[in-house]
Amino acid sequence: MAREFRIQKLHRAALKQVHRYSGSELKLHLGCGRNRKAGWVNIDLSDEADLHLDLREPLPFAENSASMIYSEHFLEHLEYPDQALNFLKGSLRVLRPGGLFSVGVPDTEGPLKSYASGDDGYFLDVREHWHPAWCNTRMHNLNYHFRQKGQHKYAYDYETLARVLDEAGFVSVARRPFKPDLDDARRGPGTIYVDAHKSGVAPVSDALPRAD
Repeated sequence: MAREFRIQKLHRAALKQVHRYSGSELKLHLGCGRNRKAGWVNIDLSDEADLHLDLREPLPFAENSASMIYSEHFLEHLEYPDQALNFLKGSLRVLRPGGLFSVGVPDTEGPLKSYASGDDGYFLDVREHWHPAWCNTRMHNLNYHFRQKGQHKYAYDYETLARVLDEAGFVSVARRPFKPDLDDARRGPGTIYVDAHKSGVAPVSDALPRAD
């Protein structure tokens, strides 16, 4: 209860600051954590964020106001279907026609394939770089991937993520490679990156760059 009270206090305070962020080139970095991006509105509950918004709540930005929305390793922290679909539909509402939604989530297909095939490469890597010492069996590693101390709420493979984006109303949904100028190098391995768009065409004067 104390944590939720603090979150709501931060959220209410941030709502009073939203009016500072507007313009035809508005770019939103949702769930930024410690990975701030220059030229973006970095949104999270972390100290590094520009706006401390609770992203379980509706996005407080005008319809058709953002040229691009980016989210990396955040969607899996939302309950599916309600929280996740509300977040995606809210992002779609805020994007302008032709706007780009770019998302990255942990790839669950890889760990499951490694478990089924007996390939220990994934498990050795996460034990060295990501998982705590008590994850000393492959099933411990899978549980940590799915749960991460209760922080992870849902797991995705590309098929599921693409279907969910489609159901939320996005178009031109396609998997993309890691982009060093956009994505966090620490997160790249083992991450599914997908680009999707809001239907319609951006104004010719400030059309978005191609996602590929």
